[in-house]
Amino acid sequence: MWMIAAIMSAGFAGLTAILAKCGIKKTDSDIATALRTIVVLLFAWIMVFITGSADTISRIRPGELFFLLLSGAATGASWMCYFKALSIGDVNKVVPIDKSSTVLTVLLAMILFQETDHLAGKLTGTAMLGTGVILMVEKKTGAEKAGSRVYILYAVGSAVFAALTSILAKIGISNVDSNLGTAVRTIVVLVMAWLIVAVKGKLPELKVLDKKELLFISLSGIATGASWLCYYHAIQNGIVSVVVPIDKMSLLLTVIFSYFVFHERLSRKAVLGLILMLAGTLLMAVFA
Repeated sequence: MWMIAAIMSAGFAGLTAILAKCGIKKTDSDIATALRTIVVLLFAWIMVFITGSADTISRIRPGELFFLLLSGAATGASWMCYFKALSIGDVNKVVPIDKSSTVLTVLLAMILFQETDHLAGKLTGTAMLGTGVILMVEKKTGAEKAGSRVYILYAVGSAVFAALTSILAKIGISNVDSNLGTAVRTIVVLVMAWLIVAVKGKLPELKVLDKKELLFISLSGIATGASWLCYYHAIQNGIVSVVVPIDKMSLLLTVIFSYFVFHERLSRKAVLGLILMLAGTLLMAVFA
């Protein structure tokens, strides 16, 4: 069941990207993220009460709550580092570093959770994933943004925090219902998302939101909530080093949809990267 949950997580995550793209043509991405997080939070707590896990809130031990909050903080920190890196560095250099979080997560899971069965196969799959991610990054035309090499620190920070998000969540929901764990950590993400909007002085832009885009943003929030619920159920019950790369395959759905609807084509290098990522994921699933 955890494997099915991981696949569903990827599907909803891919749908999230599609809906979000339709919702940020005019709306600022930071504001869209903050608004989407509100929907995710509502969706998560609704699921908590539907499943009856709200009754277990009092049973969350301080140590588990601590790791859940850390997981949420890691997500928020990853977002802040990522957007800071993009603002001062070249996109083509920031993105590959950020995407390396997948490989880092798998390696940390092997070390911390002793997920070392069929080590050679997993390491081979991890290498294929890493190579595929690098090949998937398209080189964009246009003038490069001026900025110092400090962006590297922020990009590395983004990747590290993203990897820590999954690891800390695994620890934090070991004895906590995954729906409840998702709801708790989303509170932290929500606070950090709105802090980003406030710090950047974008709150006045809320008055001129496009209603159609707000609908797509809300739908993307529902898809995000569904993806997170599936993802953390898979994390709680499955093998982290397998769940994470499967979840990243949401890219496949996004690529297919973009090709048919937005007419976005991949270069031969990017196609090779996508094939390597799929092959690496399948290899790791086989050795689960």
